[in-house]
Amino acid sequence: MHTVAVLALDRVIPFDLSSPIEVFSRTRLPDGAGAYRVVVCAAAAGAEIDAGPFALRAPYGLDALAEADTIILPGTDDPAAPVPPDVLDALRAAAASGTRIASVCTGAFILAATGLLDGLRATTHWVAAPLLAASHPAVTVDPDVLYVDNGQFLTSAGAAAALDLCLHLIRKDYGSAVAADAARLSVMPLEREGGQAQFIVHDQPPVPAGATMEPLLRWMEENAGRELTLKDIAARAATSTRTLNRRFREQTGTTPLQWLHRARIRQAQYLLEATTHPVDRIATQVGFGSPTAFRDRFKRVVGTSPHGYRAAFRHG
Repeated sequence: MHTVAVLALDRVIPFDLSSPIEVFSRTRLPDGAGAYRVVVCAAAAGAEIDAGPFALRAPYGLDALAEADTIILPGTDDPAAPVPPDVLDALRAAAASGTRIASVCTGAFILAATGLLDGLRATTHWVAAPLLAASHPAVTVDPDVLYVDNGQFLTSAGAAAALDLCLHLIRKDYGSAVAADAARLSVMPLEREGGQAQFIVHDQPPVPAGATMEPLLRWMEENAGRELTLKDIAARAATSTRTLNRRFREQTGTTPLQWLHRARIRQAQYLLEATTHPVDRIATQVGFGSPTAFRDRFKRVVGTSPHGYRAAFRHG
């Protein structure tokens, strides 16, 4: 089983810490088995860690990093604080053995302090991007994206971008079907259009307490191959189209039809990975009336053509 070690340093940001723990812990394979083993570690096992409104004790120390397949570095609320030398040494040793290391939000400062990001492109929360660029001039900081994948080393923007990064890692590890299931549990699209630049001025509205679109999202996913209109979706939700649009944007950050297009693209990714069906057939299977429209939408969302995606991710 793939082991994910989440490293909690003093003054860790609780959201950054909990997001990867929740997403990876709840990810399931098609047979229902857990996909990941998640461990939380600190600079010293059992040491008390300041997490702002509460304190926590991690059961594992830095030795857990050597046994991990992936290390996640949550951000801290003081990114300029020096990183303990033994933490840097442990991260460098893990990297030398081939361990994948990903940072969340200002966790990029921890990863950059190791020197492992030198010469690479990276991101962090847009508020902290100027400081990261000034503190680590050898790193090319991109403040406009949700995450950057350099292969072994990945960085993400702040807050909800942790979910984008985790879902991206799941898709790399287990394919789009497992990642899409994890995305549904998180009430998140598997891929979001645009980057964090869209959030710099306009904050997303909060999700109403106790509200959930999960049953509707599941129905839309199951019926994505049908010709669904906004009225069809609203009828299923037993609400007006206006209310549906408002609630949908509150809880997913997008519109019903945009989410439906992405659900179709997720299904297409699975079919490209797991079957030898021609691309035009897949376009029809997932609900696109035109193969050309399918190719255009696929490249816009995924960043490559259906043929290019199949070449990169086709299962053996």
